[in-house]
Amino acid sequence: MRDSQDLFPTRLERKLGMFERIDPVVYGDETQLANGPLDKSQVEAYERDGFLSFDGFFDADDMQAFIDELRGYEDDADLKLSEGTILEPGREEIRTVFGIHQVSERFNRLTRDPRLLAIVKQLLGSDVYIHQSRINYKPGFKGKGFDWHSDFETWHSEDGMPRMRALSCSIVLTDNGEFNGPLMLIPGSHRYFVPCVGRTPENNYKESLKSQEVGVPPASSLRELMLENDIEAPKGPAGSLIIFECNTLHGSNINMSCWPRSNLFFVYNSVENTLHEPYCGNRPRPEFLAERSDWQPLEPLDEP
Repeated sequence: MRDSQDLFPTRLERKLGMFERIDPVVYGDETQLANGPLDKSQVEAYERDGFLSFDGFFDADDMQAFIDELRGYEDDADLKLSEGTILEPGREEIRTVFGIHQVSERFNRLTRDPRLLAIVKQLLGSDVYIHQSRINYKPGFKGKGFDWHSDFETWHSEDGMPRMRALSCSIVLTDNGEFNGPLMLIPGSHRYFVPCVGRTPENNYKESLKSQEVGVPPASSLRELMLENDIEAPKGPAGSLIIFECNTLHGSNINMSCWPRSNLFFVYNSVENTLHEPYCGNRPRPEFLAERSDWQPLEPLDEP
């Protein structure tokens, strides 16, 4: 079922102006916030900017096992034929592998890292489950960029996520530098919902995951938010972590360097924010994009 009222109208034929957020950014109560791993200044920074970054959150040497596993996927013909694997437009190189925590036990265990889950629960104020997971590849010289977008706008419209109570953890698997297409974010953009123009075609994901045309914010709204807040691109060595709120506008450039850039994304959603029918009126997207059958709370591992 779907809420009778859509609080975040988007993908309409007419243009709507952006409007202020109506949901909290940080959901944890005073006790949760005081006892969580993030200190007061970090929580305030997340609430203000819509993201946090941590250099070397994981040991770089520990990331090597994940990189080795990813290299094996690059030549896996069966994986390339999987619906959850997106190839670069016009090429045979992998752009994204969705549902990575279901493909690999190693990555599945990482979703339950106790340090990671403690931060997520502190910010979302509840138990959580994995809404989506993916690896974004950006090979040297060849890796394409990702247009500016709000994840929540897509998850709300195409997946039926009712409210802004989710976040993404981006784990840097290869060094992210200035020239290999690092993640870019607009600080403070999460405080506004930016409606997009244009009806959503059925099975839009088949094209949008390669090159997004529907669900891209208008340039006028992007310009206003950039002039007010600027753009930041957290960079760091393998093992670094970026946590960003589901409505924070973000994107990335093409990789024009020789250095590859691979980032892992785990999307955690509150168990109190499970999916309804898509608000765009289409059929739900496949479960490798939006978990609809297993909303059981994640339990932390005894060890990383």
